[in-house]
Formats: sequence, C-alpha cells, structure tokens
Amino acid sequence: MSSAPVLRLAIAAPLYRVFDYWAPPGVDTSALKPGMRLRVPFGRGRRCGLLLELGAGSGFPPERIKPALELLDTEPLLPAADLELLRWAAGYYRHPIGEVIFGALPGRLRQGAAPSAPGEPGWRLTAAGAAVDLGQLGRAPRQAQLLAELGTRPAGLSRSELGLRCGDCAGVLRSLRDKGWAEPVQLVSQPSMPPQPAAGPDLNPAQREALEQMLDDGDGFQPVLLDGVTGSGKTEVYLALAEASLTAGRQVLILVPEIGLTPQLLRRIRRRLGLPIALFHSGLSEGERERAWLDAASGRRRVLVGTRSAVFTPLPDLGLVIVDEEHDLSFKQTEGFRYSARDLAVIRAQRRGCRLVLGSATPSLESLRNAQAGRYRHLSLPQRAGGAAKPRVELLDLRRVRPSAGLSPALIEAIEQELNAGNQVLLFLNRRGYAPVLTCDGCGWISDCRRCDAHMTLHRSDQRLWCHHCGHNRPLPQACPECGDHRLQPLGQGTERVEEFLQSRFGDQGIARIDRDSTRRKGALERLLREIRDGRHRLLLGTQMLAKGHHFPDVTLVGILDIDQGLFSVDYRASERMAQLIVQVSGRAGRAEKPGRVLIQTRHPGHPLLQLLLTRGYPAFAEAALAERREARLPPFSHQALLRVEAQDAAAPPAFLQAALTAAQELAAPQLELLGPVPAPMEKRAGRTRYQLLLQAPTREPLQRLLATWVGRLAELPEARRVRWSLDVDPQEMY
Repeated sequence: MSSAPVLRLAIAAPLYRVFDYWAPPGVDTSALKPGMRLRVPFGRGRRCGLLLELGAGSGFPPERIKPALELLDTEPLLPAADLELLRWAAGYYRHPIGEVIFGALPGRLRQGAAPSAPGEPGWRLTAAGAAVDLGQLGRAPRQAQLLAELGTRPAGLSRSELGLRCGDCAGVLRSLRDKGWAEPVQLVSQPSMPPQPAAGPDLNPAQREALEQMLDDGDGFQPVLLDGVTGSGKTEVYLALAEASLTAGRQVLILVPEIGLTPQLLRRIRRRLGLPIALFHSGLSEGERERAWLDAASGRRRVLVGTRSAVFTPLPDLGLVIVDEEHDLSFKQTEGFRYSARDLAVIRAQRRGCRLVLGSATPSLESLRNAQAGRYRHLSLPQRAGGAAKPRVELLDLRRVRPSAGLSPALIEAIEQELNAGNQVLLFLNRRGYAPVLTCDGCGWISDCRRCDAHMTLHRSDQRLWCHHCGHNRPLPQACPECGDHRLQPLGQGTERVEEFLQSRFGDQGIARIDRDSTRRKGALERLLREIRDGRHRLLLGTQMLAKGHHFPDVTLVGILDIDQGLFSVDYRASERMAQLIVQVSGRAGRAEKPGRVLIQTRHPGHPLLQLLLTRGYPAFAEAALAERREARLPPFSHQALLRVEAQDAAAPPAFLQAALTAAQELAAPQLELLGPVPAPMEKRAGRTRYQLLLQAPTREPLQRLLATWVGRLAELPEARRVRWSLDVDPQEMY
C-alpha cells in the first residue's frame, strides 16, 4: 500500500494541519478528486473529511496511516475554484483549514449526508380552493391574501416564497388545509431558464453614465466602487448590470449585510429580473439553506442573494459580484473564522475574472483608499433618483433642556407636526431594552453584570435584567440587593422606554418598534415592514435594523436620539462608524416627492467631526479621516492582526501573551510593530479575563510572513493550555 497515493483530507477540527489516509478498500484512486467527502476514522470515533489532494508520500510511516472508511460522493461537492478560495482564506486569516471548509457547507453535508433531491416543500390550491370567492372573505383577509398568492402559480409556491410574500403564515396555511382549500406539495426546482425581465424605471443621467462605463469595460475582473448618496438609485444600477450578466448566461451573487434588507430587495429583483432567486442567510432553516446552496451550485438558480456566508456558495457560471452597503460592519465575522465577506468577494471576483461592484452611500475608508490608489474605479451617483431633494439636517442641543424619555421638546413638537400632516416619522436609537441601567435611590447600587465589566439592561417587557455582552440574565429585583430599598429607578433610554412614551403621547397613530427583541420570531420583521409600507404605522422606532437600505416614501422626519457615544471612544474607527450611521439614518427621510428633515440630538453640537460632516458632507469627512489615519499610520495605511486571549484565571492571559510576544520578537521584521500586551477595552466578559496583543506593519507581506510561523508556535506554548486564544487578521473592532 505504500506505493499508493496518500489522501490529504481536511477535517473539522481546531488543528492547523491536514490528515493523511489511504483510499477506502475497494475504491479506485483514479476515481478520487479533490472536493469529494470521505468517512474516516478519527481518534476514537468517525468524522467526515474532504479531499484536498492526492500526494505521492507522507511524513508519517505507512503503517501509521489508516485507510478511509468509505467514499461519500461520486462527484466533487466543492469545485476546484471554490476549494482554492477556501484554502486561500484559511491561509490569509490563519484559521484551521478543516473548520473553514466545513463551515462553508450546509449542516447536513458537514455530517456526511447525501445532498437532498432538488425541490422544496410548498403549498398549492386544491380545486375547492381555486373556486373560493375571495370577495366573501372580508373577515379573513389573511386567508384571502394567501389564496390569491397561491392562485398566481397553479403548481404551487414554496414555503420560502410564501414567507417572503406574506410573512409568517404557517397558521393560516393550516387553516386553509383544514378547509380543504390548500394542500402541501413537494416542488421540484426547475433548471435555469432565460430571464423574463420587467421594465424598470428610466435611469437618470448619472445612473446611465455609471452603467455605461461598467458595461463598456467588457468582461473580466473590473472592481468598481459605486459611491451613491442615499436614495440615488444604486439598486437600479445593480439590476441593470445583473440583467446584462444573466443575458450573457452568467450567474450573479449579491451580498447584503443584514437579513432585514433581503425581503424588500428580493421583491425588486424577482419583479425586475423575472427569475427564481436563491436566498441564503442564517434566518433560514437548515433545509432551506441546503436547497439554496445546491440550487446555486448546480446552476438551477442564476441569482444568489445572501448575507456574509453566501460568499462561499459555489456558483459555476459566476459573472457578477455585488456587495451592497460594502462599508457595513456585518460583513466581518467576529467569532470563530474571522473573515471579511467584502474582502473575500473581491478575491473571489478577481480569481474568477468577473465584474465586481462595491456599493455604498458612505464608503469605507479602506475602499476609498483603494479607489485613490487606482485599484478600484470610483463612480459617483451624486443626486437622489426621481428628483427627490436631500433632507435638511439640524442639531438639537440637549444641554439646556429636559428630555422626556430621551426626546427633547423640539423633537416632540416636530413629530406632532409631521403626524398631523399625514406623514410618517422615523426615530433612531441604537439601544434596545427599556433602560441601560437600573439603580437604587437609597444606596446607589447599579445593575452590573457579575460576569462582565458592563451594566445589565432592564427589559421591562419580560421583567428581567439582561447583559447584552454575555447573555446572562436574571429576574428584575423587587428591592435593592444591597440595602433592601424599593426605590429602584431606570436610568437612560432604550427602545422599549421610548415606545412607552410614544404610546402615551401618540398612541392613536400606530407605532412600530423594530429591534432584535421585537423581530425575534420568524416572519416578524417582514410583517412589520409590510405594515409600515401599507401605512398602518405612522411612527417608526428602531435600531440599526431600521436604519439601512429601507425605502419608506412617506417618512419626512428622522430623529436621531443619541449620537454622542460615537464621538468619544477608545476605538479609532468609532468616528467613521458614527459618520456612516448619521448619513445612513438621515437617508431614510424625504426619499419621494415630499421634502425631508433630520433632527440630531446631541450634548456636543460644536464637536468638530459633527460640524465637518453636517456642513461639508461625508466626502469631506472621509478625506479628513484618511489624512488622520495616514498621519497616525493606522489602517488603511497599515495592516493589523489582533491576538485576543481570555481565561477564567486572571493571571493566565498576560502570561500567555508575554510568551507570545517573546516568540513574535524572534520572528518579526524591523518594520513590524508589536503593541501590548494590554487588557481588552472590556477586560472582563462572560466571567473571563481578556487581554490582547496588536501586530501592525506598513504592508501585508511582513505581517503575513510572521503569522505563517508564529501561529503554529502559539499552539505549542506551555501557557496555551490555560487560555482560549484567537487571531483576528484585519480586525474591525478592538473589543
């Protein structure tokens, strides 16, 4: 057997290596191809491994190499190009290859299950359902809506399609089944078909010029930064590009930062492109994610829309990659395999040789720097589409007023005026819960988390205190735990408390609160957004979930309740995030023919960053921020890696990092800086002490060269057994 080729497999284990096996008994090695899965013995159990390559030899004696147990695939599950992208990503971000590869597969396929047959569960009308007079269902509008939707496609609609069109409708479907009007059915995925696009709106001159410039470049890797103000019609440019790619027989990948952005975007894509769309995000069930993955990988679906992890989905005919809201922090994975989906989308498009569009109203400083350096073409959409004017932005000084639940008298008066005029109002507060702190009037006790250096947030709806950092929660105390006093007072405002005040003042107007708590149930977000579009809610209150990408034509006033936390932070990126947030939230106002107004509450109205942003706009702010970064030698004018360490023993993290620092000093090039070890900004989290070490270099090459050797040494340090450590290449947050 020693003359037979050795199979080098990736296995989902936290180890920076691959594993050697012989071929399974009776399997011809000529039938084995990289990308196939095999069942193998591993330790005392069995695991699923994925074949990376066949080697001529091994560093282990032949007698120590075990044969694989069985071959699970007849064809590669991952094509060569996708496998190479994953191997590159594992190398760049210095993460175990097995965890990277198996993390990119749907759940069942990671376990070695056979891919499911094409198709997905759905519902269709029965003959009795088709004969129902919808006009007689006035007291059952949801049943009438579902019957109408099912009537548009006699073969049936999938559960995901029904959820997209009608929100959470499982209970209504069961009622229709009990009446004999609808029945469950297994729908077979149809192969790809020619697009049947619907006509879109006429493009304005700026949109048309941007589109023509991109199309004139022809095929091939063409990175473009599409810098368009909010409401400028970037999506219509995306759709026109997608239509051109589909007509040429190519697939399209569209990445969005939030699940909440997908329903509205999907409706526009389906209507315009006239094709079934594959949807891929964490809010879907495992079965739905697997079907979308397989439909895209087989070419049955020509358009894939998804959040961060969709960047790894195989697309054999990929011709266009679009990253919408490219600046958004959600594209960066912050646990486990810490990759940037935006940056990997660039690498994927480059390797595939296809067109790439990064779109944003507030481009990241990294993308603006790439445009300045000539690596990206920079195209602008400076005007709002349809003739809508930019909103008027004003600061409200909170220093000499007494707010009510966080709302100043001037803002309350403005809300009342807009509601009386029949318009909608959007209020933004990036803090969920009722109040960020609960305190005792008697002794000054504060609701601190026992496991974190943080306060626990009061959630009055479920009468509990929650830590938003570690998830620890406990019942709301009836008396002070320290002195027994019953005078417990909430301090500050969260979305629950603001909603309570709005209900008392404007309760007859219809209030929609959109945050992680109110949209926890599947379909809740889609339902709220649909009700907002239908005009059932005049007052909209929410966190970042409500602030990005949504089009609410009747919103004429946006109120930003608290922006000051972004002005003073230990994170050098905080001001950039603050500016992007202000512009993005402000962009929800005045998107149609009605003029818009934005009121920003602050206790620092003279802050130079605020003044620069509001008087000269985001481009001037970004130019000043880039100049500061250049002077301080911070990204994008340098490259970083952050080693984070945590342990229950407070002495273990600094001891490990000191040993890691010594090892790095032996390997580091002269231009590489080693900063730390220092406590993390939140030193204690989830009961563990946290420290970090920052590595910084003017170019990627010396940093990557050190990481290639250093990461292997870290695992071998004696102190490593006492800590949990992780490496974050190109970190976006220092917490």
